[in-house]
Amino acid sequence: MEIPVPGKNMTKIIYKSFFGKKTRSLICLLSLLSWLAWSPAAMAVSPKPQVSKTKKAALVSKRRVSKSFATNKHKHAAKIQAFVVKPSFGQIAGLHASQDNLNLKSSVALVVDQETNEILFSKNDKAVLPIASLTKLMTGLLVSEANLPADDKITITQEDVDTEKGSSSRLRVGTELSRGELLHLALMSSENRAAHALARTYPGGLTTFIDLMNKKAKLLGMKDTHYVEPTGLSSQNQSSARDLVKLVDTAHQVPLLRELTTSPGYQVEVGSRMLQFNNTNRLVKNPTWDIGLQKTGYISEAGRCLVMQAKVAGRQLIMVFLDSAGTLTRLADAERVRHWVEAAATVSPGLHPTVAGASKVM
Repeated sequence: MEIPVPGKNMTKIIYKSFFGKKTRSLICLLSLLSWLAWSPAAMAVSPKPQVSKTKKAALVSKRRVSKSFATNKHKHAAKIQAFVVKPSFGQIAGLHASQDNLNLKSSVALVVDQETNEILFSKNDKAVLPIASLTKLMTGLLVSEANLPADDKITITQEDVDTEKGSSSRLRVGTELSRGELLHLALMSSENRAAHALARTYPGGLTTFIDLMNKKAKLLGMKDTHYVEPTGLSSQNQSSARDLVKLVDTAHQVPLLRELTTSPGYQVEVGSRMLQFNNTNRLVKNPTWDIGLQKTGYISEAGRCLVMQAKVAGRQLIMVFLDSAGTLTRLADAERVRHWVEAAATVSPGLHPTVAGASKVM
């Protein structure tokens, strides 16, 4: 028997001394199988580790949320893009290509001296376009002239919900307000459901009210004007700047309409809540302006619209701006006109600014 000596052969000597031939063969086989099991090739085909049902459900849920978020984001972006690129009637007609000395952004503008009917500024004033919520000025005029009880309670119903544009409202179905409160909200903050409810509850109903709107327009000499509903959400509510001057002049003669349209803000109690509404025209809060009556309007087909009666440089003026392209451009156009009139009055107090070939509103 060999005596093991230290060195590189010691492991081999011990191996042969303590194990027989068959045992050594079995050990070699087991070693080979172990090596194959842990080799890179074997690892490549090994089965995937098991994932618990809880973790698997969490992964699936996460994937669904991510997919849903991506889909909604895509849809939202598509809606924004469609909203931005949708042209107004004025853009389709090429009215924005018209140039003017004041560089107004509204494709239609008309400025008239209310006392003399003299036209101071004119731009596409005969064009017939959608007028959006300027419609509510006629709605308010008819309601005020009817002398209906202002304290009568009116409930907002499903009929008052906008199906034309799908616009939202803070006046939920079931909300109960007085006629006076609804008129205030319709004229000041351009509340669509308030305007519709006023027309719906008018003696004779909505159909009668719309008929009266068109008859009133005809009576005022508004030859280019047509109404199909009381809010202005429909692009079929159309008029011209010349017609709107007549409507503003008539509405300005009603003290209640002057008060409500120039109110900077108003609170109403709805159930246990107090809702604050603000004027859609920020110029009413501007101390440099003396506004007697105003109304704003917007739908994509009409662009941004504004009508105002205001005292500028000692003159009572009626201003109409239709189809303005930007959010604040109609207000900027009003500022441009005011500065122009004031500058002319400062330079030549005895003269008034007018456009070439100016005439009077007939």
